Amino acid sequence: MFQKEYDVIVVGGGHAGSEAAAAAANLGSKTLLITMNLQNIGQMSCNPAMGGIAKGQIVREIDALGGYSGIVSDKTAIQFKMLNKSKGPAMWSPRVQSDRMRFSEAWRLALEQTRNLDFYQEMVSGIITEGEKVVGVKTSLGLEVRGKTVILTNGTFLNGVIHIGEKQFGGGRAGERAATGITKELVDLGFDAGRMKTGTPPRVDGRSLDFTKMIIQPGDDIPEKFSYLDSTQPLKEQRPCHMTYTSTLVHELLKEGFDRSPMFNGAIKSIGPRYCPSIEDKINRFADKEKHQLFVEPEGWDTVEYYINGFSTSLPEDVQFNALRKVEGFKNVKLFRPGYAIEYDYFPPTQLKHTLETKLVSGLFFAGQINGTTGYEEAASQGLMAGINAHLKVIEKDPFILKRDEAYIGVLIDDLITKGTEEPYRMFTSRAEYRTLLRQDNADFRLTPKSHEIGLATDERMKKMKKKKEDSDAFIRFFKETSVAPEKINPILESKSSAAIKQSDKMFKIFSRPNITMDDIRKIDSVEAHIAENKLDAEVLQQTEIQVKYAGYIAKEKNNADKLNRLEEIRIPENFDYSKLKSLSYEAKEKLSAIKPTTVSQASRISGVSPNDISVMLVYMGR
Repeated sequence: MFQKEYDVIVVGGGHAGSEAAAAAANLGSKTLLITMNLQNIGQMSCNPAMGGIAKGQIVREIDALGGYSGIVSDKTAIQFKMLNKSKGPAMWSPRVQSDRMRFSEAWRLALEQTRNLDFYQEMVSGIITEGEKVVGVKTSLGLEVRGKTVILTNGTFLNGVIHIGEKQFGGGRAGERAATGITKELVDLGFDAGRMKTGTPPRVDGRSLDFTKMIIQPGDDIPEKFSYLDSTQPLKEQRPCHMTYTSTLVHELLKEGFDRSPMFNGAIKSIGPRYCPSIEDKINRFADKEKHQLFVEPEGWDTVEYYINGFSTSLPEDVQFNALRKVEGFKNVKLFRPGYAIEYDYFPPTQLKHTLETKLVSGLFFAGQINGTTGYEEAASQGLMAGINAHLKVIEKDPFILKRDEAYIGVLIDDLITKGTEEPYRMFTSRAEYRTLLRQDNADFRLTPKSHEIGLATDERMKKMKKKKEDSDAFIRFFKETSVAPEKINPILESKSSAAIKQSDKMFKIFSRPNITMDDIRKIDSVEAHIAENKLDAEVLQQTEIQVKYAGYIAKEKNNADKLNRLEEIRIPENFDYSKLKSLSYEAKEKLSAIKPTTVSQASRISGVSPNDISVMLVYMGR
């Protein structure tokens, strides 16, 4: 049934598995994607949206590297918003509402058109090892499939248990069975395992809602898109979302079910996502709040199903229904399906290398929620990196690792393997110390050359990125070299309450003023002539404006990153014996021995390792 041996076997067809399979296959590895249900490839298990705060930057990074999430998101978007536009560009975060059914279909079709990729539908019940090396997987039917590397992307399916009130049943997602066997086998091999919890809100019939009682939430007037490629286009029409609120009455009705809530009666023992709490958790923790926002999101272009963002819950279905009916606009609501919580197995990610390969078993990679993350975007980026590194391991090439000053993906993976996580990890801009460098607008500049070098980003991507960089660099030079006379610029400056100039000055200096925008500077004839003559598009204009306005901040952050990266070059020998360093604190010895950092810089980011401990290590390394 199968070829003698695959280069890469990917277990699971969610966001992590789909990106992993695409990356490995596109790089040339003979790849098998094996999943429990091929109809659910790329399924959006929770909200019908991609991107958001920091997550949008990750999707753009995936696209810049040659992944598919940005392309699929663009093709199936029903609304686009650039969040945080009132703040600086480091905070701008793209987000789309997606058509849930078309999103999954687009992923399936993209993968089916990928060379070197085979598919098989069945549950993987274990891995096959020889010594400390993985050599394949086994299925619930007793089949054995050989592979040089294996990537586990099991999502919420490992021993998954679904909770609705006092009812519990096995499942990895509503209507789908849990995956069994893998956890026990990995624990027997010496891995540590834990349990996590996530939840999802009820879905309702849009025909039963009164949208006139809600606040409309339209998309951007001029929508952008995720992918840097020209093969996708911005939306010409969009579907609106709506916003409404809970109330004290809704809260009282929800509290009536607390005695039957698995959150409070001890049925759920694991930790849920801190930044996406259930509605019962919100009204319990924030008892002083009289109301909470709810976003009413359409599930697609044509379906009447709606997702109630902000109402994640595991309360009994009758409690959910009765409380929802008291929400403004929901008086006649009809449930499509109740919300539920799900508990599942994960493996603390400190057991991984930066490549996402496990330290215990050579050739075995973990990606996605198995590593304790939450969110499609976090999962997809891990899948992409695992797929790349599995391929590179097979062909015996150096691993592909992104540093913290190079990508949010680098921050995510470094956080996971260095600090670990005891609650579902979600990316935020605040987690990135170099967020001025890691903007959504320059992901192609940062990452496309690196990916092109290993053969994943196409020549087309590289050519497009180079053209954008050349055009924006030339435009910046134009501003630095071109002067403007007072009579040309002063009327513009006065209209913006900005100080007039008395003699000709370089445009770069004037454009650097915080209240002068690209639209303002374009009122100068020579600027508009340069744009027209060089056919500069919106991306180049945005890139130029950011580079001019934030030049000082960008240079300062780059300098700070370069200083810290010097510690990245000081490598720690494998199997280093920390007990030899008498001056190290007991906690540092314990943490360093467990995590086994590869560089002094990584060691410095481990919780419990102090600057003094790093000084001791540097003195020892110096010897």
